Amino acid sequence: MHGSHSPLAVATNGADAAPADGPRESTQSASAAAASPADRTATSLAESAPLPSDMLPVPGGEFWMGADGVGERDEEPRHQVTIAAFLLDKTEVTNDDYRACVAAKACAPYRQGVAASMKLGTDDRFRGPKQPVVGVSWFDAKAYCEWRGKRLPREAEWEKAARGAEGRTYVWGEDKPDPLRHACFAGSVSGATMPVGSYPDGAGPYGHLDLAGNVWEWLSDPYDPYAYKRPTAGRGEPGTCEEVLAAQDELRRDGRQGYTGTNPIPSECERVLRGGAFNYHARGLRASNRVHHPGSWRLLVAGFRCAKDSPAAR
Repeated sequence: MHGSHSPLAVATNGADAAPADGPRESTQSASAAAASPADRTATSLAESAPLPSDMLPVPGGEFWMGADGVGERDEEPRHQVTIAAFLLDKTEVTNDDYRACVAAKACAPYRQGVAASMKLGTDDRFRGPKQPVVGVSWFDAKAYCEWRGKRLPREAEWEKAARGAEGRTYVWGEDKPDPLRHACFAGSVSGATMPVGSYPDGAGPYGHLDLAGNVWEWLSDPYDPYAYKRPTAGRGEPGTCEEVLAAQDELRRDGRQGYTGTNPIPSECERVLRGGAFNYHARGLRASNRVHHPGSWRLLVAGFRCAKDSPAAR
């Protein structure tokens, strides 16, 4: 597949500049990102309860989702969303993590030969114990998270964790992506994935690592090109699969591109992936960038992390 909305391709869409429209808070440090009363309250409640050692809390409340004029039409309009507090894995799920699920017979084995399918050598370049697992489908990711007593993150949750309340352009802030500091992406030295947590300077506003680069991350939501224009947008909820299929039929009937890059408009209810990958262009690492693929696909460039409802939200 070609175009900016294919995780298999290097991105060419978007701009490095932050959107200037609408109200916006200034970029803050990670410790100050939770400075609003709602953020402070949620963080305090979350910290008072025992948390899994591999997860970090993300406060609930309002945040800016989407972007105007810097990417594809499915990133528009920039709008405020309110979500509940939740927990999110600090890093992407590793090969060792996933192999434990396979050994427990709760997960299907990851796909073999995924590196060769993209003409990137042998799989051993991507199968180190602490590298993110790849070659797993959306269904595989969902099964793993459920085995761990967790779930896949929603798209709105992922974007809140990546952008904070102030709506960062990139996970780490407004600085242009640096392959030596921020993330593993096209131009990075390895030409493959890196062990999770290799870029501490690329941490998100709440401390999560590798939200940009390394591998695209499967999310729970169906990909809805009209998600940000629906009555449920303020809650970060996409349409149903039936509504998604109707939207795609409308786009196809009207010959409208710009919602799925230069890719063909999907004819099935696909799943969202976020964050960019080791082969993706710097411009596509903006935290509002949305891509999608069929949930059954097992890609070299796609992995995942898990989420969980926060004790603060109960």
